[in-house]
Amino acid sequence: MENQIVQNTIPAMVEGLPKPHRCPWLVQYFLASPLRRILEPPEKVLGPFVKTGMTVVEPGCGFGYVSLSLSKMVGPEGRVISVDLEPRAAARLQQRAGKKGLADRMDIRTCESHDLGLGCYEGQADLVVVIHTLHEFEDIPGFLAQAARLLKPSGRMLVVEPRGHVTPEQFTAELECCRLAGFKELDTPELGGKRMAALLAPPETREQ
Repeated sequence: MENQIVQNTIPAMVEGLPKPHRCPWLVQYFLASPLRRILEPPEKVLGPFVKTGMTVVEPGCGFGYVSLSLSKMVGPEGRVISVDLEPRAAARLQQRAGKKGLADRMDIRTCESHDLGLGCYEGQADLVVVIHTLHEFEDIPGFLAQAARLLKPSGRMLVVEPRGHVTPEQFTAELECCRLAGFKELDTPELGGKRMAALLAPPETREQ
């Protein structure tokens, strides 16, 4: 009931959120291109936040440009949980993970628009990375409630948004949603390029 109240009130309290818009799944061929590494190398962007042995969740994983790099960074003792709405994207990532010998440290799933389907991982995630994805959610408060449940008390959520898709004002509105959901902003990492970012701690108290 508490989560439902949060979901119903936050949109009314926050103005200026970006209109949800999801890129066509075929764009993933471009987003997974090796050329992207020149502009946005995952190891450089995520390196300060990822350690060996971590459990990391990436919603909106696509073909795995970020997830595959994460799986190398967490090592064989770590775990990367990758979820996407598009079954063809998840299947493609599963293929790529197998070819790279990383499938044993990854859990690749499809999800619903309002449900990540990760209840079995509640309280286990060290990090949730929301890379160029928060503006795609139709229900940002609902996603934040799920992310909060996934994180350990010591866990963190990293939100990164691209300028162009999201304006600075819209990013500010997204962060206000995070604050109203109980997240605490710890840092605004400077990632370079046309990116805006925030590192957040999960709510201190959660529904049991």
